Amino acid sequence: MIGLVDGNNFFVSCERVFDPSLEGKPVAVLSNNDGCCISRSNEFKALKIAMGTPYFQLKPLIPQYGLILKSSNYELYADLSRRVIATLQEFVPKVEQYSIDEAFIHPALPADAYYETFGRTVRQTILQWVGIPCGVGFAPTKTLAKIANHIGKKMPSGVYVMPSDLKSVLEKLPVSEVWGVGRKLAPKLERLGIRTAWLLANQDVVEMQKKFSVLLGKTILELRGIPCLEEELPDEPSKSITCSRSFGHPVLDLCDLEESVATYTAKAAEKLRKEQQFASGATVYFQMYPEYEGGNLPAGETAVTVTFPVPTDDTGKMLTAIRPKLESIYIPGRRYKKSGVIFFGLESGTTRQLDLFQEEKTLECSQLFRTVDALNAKFGKGTVFSLGEGIRKPWQMKRDLLTPSYTTSWDQLLKVK
Repeated sequence: MIGLVDGNNFFVSCERVFDPSLEGKPVAVLSNNDGCCISRSNEFKALKIAMGTPYFQLKPLIPQYGLILKSSNYELYADLSRRVIATLQEFVPKVEQYSIDEAFIHPALPADAYYETFGRTVRQTILQWVGIPCGVGFAPTKTLAKIANHIGKKMPSGVYVMPSDLKSVLEKLPVSEVWGVGRKLAPKLERLGIRTAWLLANQDVVEMQKKFSVLLGKTILELRGIPCLEEELPDEPSKSITCSRSFGHPVLDLCDLEESVATYTAKAAEKLRKEQQFASGATVYFQMYPEYEGGNLPAGETAVTVTFPVPTDDTGKMLTAIRPKLESIYIPGRRYKKSGVIFFGLESGTTRQLDLFQEEKTLECSQLFRTVDALNAKFGKGTVFSLGEGIRKPWQMKRDLLTPSYTTSWDQLLKVK
């Protein structure tokens, strides 16, 4: 049996761990730049306010319904997610994290084990140790475990074990709610009369693969209880690494753009070092707003590609190569909404592409920035950084409703009086 553990309203639940006054109230967490709601409490959902509702539409409803809105605190959510995974590893030999709030677990239990009791123990431990309420579902395949988890979340115990009689469950489930059937595919299947998960499970696999995709064929087999979805390989090295953000307000100055690029370069380089890889170069881009005064100018993007002399993971040497090129893609007078950095030509010490006609170049490993990574991991992100990243960073994305980073910053630890 495979289990799926999924945090209930995860971002909201993380906020409630350190602020119990939010319990029982309509709470929502907003996306980047406080754009729209991306996580809602059950009380918020009961008001029939849809996921993705923009902040400007929610603002007038705050006094009417007592809405509580929070900016996305990614540092807090990632740390609590790590703690949930660590807790799961106390119970099972293999945990396969699927997203920040979901993980597949592979219990090593006897064939006659009572999975519901096991699931309740796991759920209660996560709630006690981390403070996050979860739904737990068990089934023979990942697709069925997703369905079981969805059912479990609505049950008082929070746990559901898929019965051997799959028809009793699948014939009640709309095909649009099957994992792997997207919004575009569901209407096509419904036009063919395939409106439930049970009807999909009874389709001819070869024929459906020809009409749609190999993935749909695997989904059909999974609905029959036949495992087909391979395990994700989280340790597989990236082929490219990207870091980008939208600004909190339109940016006009080259200095601010340079700071943003330095910040994103540092973040991407940290991930590069974590994977023990080296970048051969980087593409840097700026995205612009359209202009309607002084002549209509469309939205657009400017970019430059920089090749490093030697593949490196050294943030300082990357910035030395990148910074002189930024002025060439800066257009004075334009308003910029986003910048980003993409590392390419990634190499590791064991897998390298050599040139037969040039002298071999040694990969540059930065002991300095590995030490910086270790300090930031120990004392909190941003403890040590390059001056080129700026100090005030007025261009950063807007998070006016941000809560403290209770678990990742010494300065923001919760104080008990």
